[in-house]
Amino acid sequence: MSQVDVYLVRAFSISGQGGNLAGVVLHADALTDLQKQSIAKQVGVSETAFVSQSDKADFQLAFFTPTVEVDFCGHATLSVFWLLRHLQHISAGSYQQETKAGILAVEVLLNGDVLMSQSLPIWSAEFSAEDIAPMLGLQPQLIAQSGLPIQAVSTGLVDVMIPVPYGVLDCLEVDSDAITRFCQQHQCVGFHVFEMNPPEAIYTASCRNFAPAVGIPEESATGSSNGALACYLNRHFGYQQAIFEQGRAVKMPSRIMTQLIVDNGELTQVKVGGEGAFSKLISICMD
Repeated sequence: MSQVDVYLVRAFSISGQGGNLAGVVLHADALTDLQKQSIAKQVGVSETAFVSQSDKADFQLAFFTPTVEVDFCGHATLSVFWLLRHLQHISAGSYQQETKAGILAVEVLLNGDVLMSQSLPIWSAEFSAEDIAPMLGLQPQLIAQSGLPIQAVSTGLVDVMIPVPYGVLDCLEVDSDAITRFCQQHQCVGFHVFEMNPPEAIYTASCRNFAPAVGIPEESATGSSNGALACYLNRHFGYQQAIFEQGRAVKMPSRIMTQLIVDNGELTQVKVGGEGAFSKLISICMD
């Protein structure tokens, strides 16, 4: 029986605290998908990233939740590149990662922060407040009063953007079983619920993300869904930069920064970033 070292890194942390733990396995070329899934299940965090060599990019990354492989994971990507820089395997600069969501650019800043390029948004189905609100323990009119649509958007993974009024985000009563059935039926990963903050606030919006269909009841920081939210807010309010807060409800406050590049009125690039922090190194037994 062999052992595999797994680094646990806090992605989107705030001054080294909070954030979202991701597992990172380096030199994963020899591992099978079954072994990767087993390791991710034993690690038990929302996603574990496996780093291998690539003939198309600087690195190949594969992402596994405790129950399933996913095409992309923003916070695990940040964790990988923050760790590579922390271990002095790479220096500050621009890199490319090969993922099942495509070849995506990553920038490692001099201070160690990581800025990831995501896929341009794919706009999918809109849903009614009457369908969505009961799964969050809300009255439909609370969602409808925002005047914003409930819409599935992807910049790597499909999440449903759900606006709620300011002050409501901490009062949700989530039906995880219903959300799981809905996401399986509509081929989406999870619900990204957000409330816009007052203009003077540090954060543009505060968010909660529920993805029980892929084994994550609530996630404290999500790069892909906040990339999608940045595009959503650009479409409806014209924002090109936004800072999101997430994880408050699970006592892991996180800060996610987003930047959109618009050329002649057309969105050309989606970037999501933040800081990382080392948590610990663990060893997983592998058959």
